[in-house]
Amino acid sequence: MDIEIINKNKKRNKFTSIELFAGCGGSALGLEKAGFNHILLNELDKDAVATMKHNRPEWNIMHDDIDHLSFKKYEHSIDLLSGGFPCQSFSYAGKKKGLKDKRGSLFFQFARAISEIKPKLFLAENVKGLLSNDNGKTLLSIKAVIDNLGYHLLTPTLLKAQYYNVPQKRERLFLVGIKKELYQHGVFAFPKPSDSPLTIKDALKKGILYDCDVPHSLGQHYPEHKKKILELIPQGGYWRDLPIHLQKEYMQKSYYSGGGKTGIARRLSWNEPCLTLTCSPAQKQTERCHPDETRPLTIREYARIQTFPDTWVFHGSISSQYKQIGNAVPVNLSYIMGLSLVKTLKIIN
Repeated sequence: MDIEIINKNKKRNKFTSIELFAGCGGSALGLEKAGFNHILLNELDKDAVATMKHNRPEWNIMHDDIDHLSFKKYEHSIDLLSGGFPCQSFSYAGKKKGLKDKRGSLFFQFARAISEIKPKLFLAENVKGLLSNDNGKTLLSIKAVIDNLGYHLLTPTLLKAQYYNVPQKRERLFLVGIKKELYQHGVFAFPKPSDSPLTIKDALKKGILYDCDVPHSLGQHYPEHKKKILELIPQGGYWRDLPIHLQKEYMQKSYYSGGGKTGIARRLSWNEPCLTLTCSPAQKQTERCHPDETRPLTIREYARIQTFPDTWVFHGSISSQYKQIGNAVPVNLSYIMGLSLVKTLKIIN
């Protein structure tokens, strides 16, 4: 699939949308390709805003804290409200404080936007951990809020990106809501997964995703000690492929604490999807080493694994660029979800 976006200045979009917590534009880019005209995008991170403004100067981007924004002037005029409200408080890697955490409580700002805009549909995405946070009570609270707003919430559904034209083992939870007066059973269907996942080779080499090999770009480097360790790891391997004495030396106390820890000292494989990208490819616990070369993935390699087009330029420091890409919704996953949303809007309009 060619993921380059058709002439960005051509107004071919039929349905209107507002996107909150837009990040560097991964979700918005996919939805644009699916047929949405973004009326407003909101993001707080200045580098992510700079990235979107550089690549889509025609987008109306508000660089502000969502607490400061009113959406009342958009009431009844927007087809879709979308956004991935910050998910660290629901993550397995975090402290799982859920709605008690400032980042988790941003769901209530998303809910306020729903109440002020009253869109036909909304789309929210988050991490898998939201399903089980606080023994499921967090999700029950979210459902209750959405019901009180007058929306039917479809069963929250976990999509594995590797089966949706994304060369990455990334799981994202999607919440779709439809105005109760517009809801009909079967009006929305989550996209069906493909049978054959894409691989890192599909991302970095010329093939079905891109028409050339990945272009050269900047990236982080391993400290010399880590590089020597990773040079001993075979393609697709991790720390358990080291000699026992080096396993103990590298893992230290973690060696005795149990668990697989398969992301540590991990060298990726050409013939498998990438592990979930994180905000840093060189940090211990989340190493994402190139399949052949002993180095972290570069910025453009990161971007391709998230299915951004090569023309999408990222702003900020190298660390900031990794963070923006690692936090993004994969473009192709957003595009495929967008097609399902468009199909629904064509029915209920």
